Amino acid sequence: MTKVERGKLKKQLQQMAYRVNDDVAVSSKEALKAQGSEASGNLSNVPLHLADLATDQFEQEVALSLLESKTQTLQQISEALDRVDEDRYGICEGCQKRIPLRRLEAVPFTRYCRECAEEREKEAASG
Repeated sequence: MTKVERGKLKKQLQQMAYRVNDDVAVSSKEALKAQGSEASGNLSNVPLHLADLATDQFEQEVALSLLESKTQTLQQISEALDRVDEDRYGICEGCQKRIPLRRLEAVPFTRYCRECAEEREKEAASG
Protein backbone atom coordinates (compact mmCIF):
# COMPACT_ATOMS: atom_id res chain seq x y z
CA MET A 1 0.00 0.00 0.00
CA THR A 2 1.35 3.37 -0.96
CA LYS A 3 1.64 6.35 1.36
CA VAL A 4 -1.11 8.12 -0.60
CA GLU A 5 -3.46 5.14 -0.26
CA ARG A 6 -2.72 4.88 3.46
CA GLY A 7 -3.37 8.61 3.89
CA LYS A 8 -6.65 8.36 2.00
CA LEU A 9 -7.79 5.43 4.15
CA LYS A 10 -6.76 7.25 7.34
CA LYS A 11 -8.83 10.25 6.29
CA GLN A 12 -11.75 7.93 5.54
CA LEU A 13 -11.40 6.39 9.02
CA GLN A 14 -11.32 9.82 10.64
CA GLN A 15 -14.46 10.89 8.77
CA MET A 16 -16.19 7.65 9.77
CA ALA A 17 -15.21 8.22 13.39
CA TYR A 18 -16.68 11.72 13.28
CA ARG A 19 -19.99 10.46 11.80
CA VAL A 20 -20.28 7.48 14.14
CA ASN A 21 -19.44 9.69 17.12
CA ASP A 22 -22.36 11.96 16.17
CA ASP A 23 -24.58 8.88 15.82
CA VAL A 24 -23.50 7.70 19.27
CA ALA A 25 -24.46 11.05 20.77
CA VAL A 26 -27.93 10.92 19.17
CA SER A 27 -28.41 7.25 20.10
CA SER A 28 -27.36 7.98 23.68
CA LYS A 29 -30.05 10.61 24.04
CA GLU A 30 -32.64 8.27 22.55
CA ALA A 31 -31.59 5.26 24.61
CA LEU A 32 -31.38 7.13 27.89
CA LYS A 33 -34.52 9.22 27.67
CA ALA A 34 -37.11 8.42 30.29
CA GLN A 35 -39.83 6.02 29.28
CA GLY A 36 -43.15 7.67 28.64
CA SER A 37 -41.57 11.04 27.99
CA GLU A 38 -43.93 11.85 25.13
CA ALA A 39 -46.40 14.55 26.04
CA SER A 40 -49.92 13.24 25.50
CA GLY A 41 -52.01 15.93 27.10
CA ASN A 42 -51.99 14.16 30.44
CA LEU A 43 -50.79 15.81 33.60
CA SER A 44 -48.01 13.23 33.74
CA ASN A 45 -45.55 12.00 31.15
CA VAL A 46 -46.18 8.40 32.20
CA PRO A 47 -48.24 6.40 29.68
CA LEU A 48 -51.52 5.16 31.11
CA HIS A 49 -51.74 2.02 29.02
CA LEU A 50 -49.58 -1.09 29.38
CA ALA A 51 -49.17 -1.29 25.61
CA ASP A 52 -47.68 2.21 25.67
CA LEU A 53 -45.23 1.12 28.35
CA ALA A 54 -44.28 -1.97 26.35
CA THR A 55 -43.77 0.09 23.21
CA ASP A 56 -41.61 2.59 25.08
CA GLN A 57 -39.55 -0.24 26.59
CA PHE A 58 -39.10 -1.92 23.20
CA GLU A 59 -38.00 1.35 21.59
CA GLN A 60 -35.53 1.95 24.41
CA GLU A 61 -34.10 -1.58 24.03
CA VAL A 62 -33.67 -1.05 20.28
CA ALA A 63 -31.96 2.29 20.92
CA LEU A 64 -29.63 0.67 23.48
CA SER A 65 -28.77 -2.09 21.02
CA LEU A 66 -27.98 0.46 18.31
CA LEU A 67 -25.91 2.46 20.77
CA GLU A 68 -23.89 -0.64 21.68
CA SER A 69 -23.30 -1.48 18.01
CA LYS A 70 -22.21 2.07 17.16
CA THR A 71 -19.93 2.18 20.19
CA GLN A 72 -18.27 -1.06 19.06
CA THR A 73 -17.83 0.36 15.56
CA LEU A 74 -16.28 3.51 17.00
CA GLN A 75 -13.87 1.35 19.03
CA GLN A 76 -12.91 -0.62 15.89
CA ILE A 77 -12.27 2.62 14.00
CA SER A 78 -10.12 3.92 16.86
CA GLU A 79 -8.10 0.70 16.87
CA ALA A 80 -7.63 0.94 13.09
CA LEU A 81 -6.34 4.51 13.45
CA ASP A 82 -3.89 3.24 16.10
CA ARG A 83 -2.71 0.57 13.64
CA VAL A 84 -2.16 3.27 11.00
CA ASP A 85 -0.04 5.28 13.44
CA GLU A 86 1.91 2.16 14.45
CA ASP A 87 2.45 1.14 10.80
CA ARG A 88 0.52 -2.10 11.29
CA TYR A 89 -2.52 -1.06 9.25
CA GLY A 90 -3.54 -3.35 6.39
CA ILE A 91 -1.91 -6.48 7.84
CA CYS A 92 -4.27 -9.34 8.66
CA GLU A 93 -4.13 -10.25 12.34
CA GLY A 94 -4.96 -13.86 11.44
CA CYS A 95 -2.49 -14.81 8.71
CA GLN A 96 -0.17 -11.75 8.78
CA LYS A 97 -0.66 -11.20 5.03
CA ARG A 98 -1.55 -7.85 3.47
CA ILE A 99 -5.27 -7.12 3.38
CA PRO A 100 -6.27 -6.26 -0.21
CA LEU A 101 -6.84 -2.55 -0.82
CA ARG A 102 -10.39 -3.20 -2.11
CA ARG A 103 -11.32 -4.78 1.23
CA LEU A 104 -9.81 -1.89 3.18
CA GLU A 105 -11.72 0.58 1.03
CA ALA A 106 -14.95 -1.31 1.73
CA VAL A 107 -14.31 -1.95 5.45
CA PRO A 108 -11.48 0.39 6.46
CA PHE A 109 -11.47 -0.71 10.11
CA THR A 110 -11.15 -4.43 9.36
CA ARG A 111 -8.45 -6.40 11.14
CA TYR A 112 -8.69 -9.48 8.93
CA CYS A 113 -8.48 -10.45 5.29
CA ARG A 114 -11.67 -11.91 3.81
CA GLU A 115 -10.57 -15.51 4.26
CA CYS A 116 -9.62 -15.10 7.93
CA ALA A 117 -12.80 -13.10 8.61
CA GLU A 118 -14.93 -15.87 7.08
CA GLU A 119 -13.09 -18.49 9.13
CA ARG A 120 -13.69 -16.52 12.34
CA GLU A 121 -17.40 -16.18 11.49
CA LYS A 122 -17.68 -19.95 10.91
CA GLU A 123 -15.96 -20.64 14.24
CA ALA A 124 -18.26 -18.18 16.05
CA ALA A 125 -21.37 -19.73 14.46
CA SER A 126 -20.37 -23.29 15.34
CA GLY A 127 -19.05 -22.68 18.80
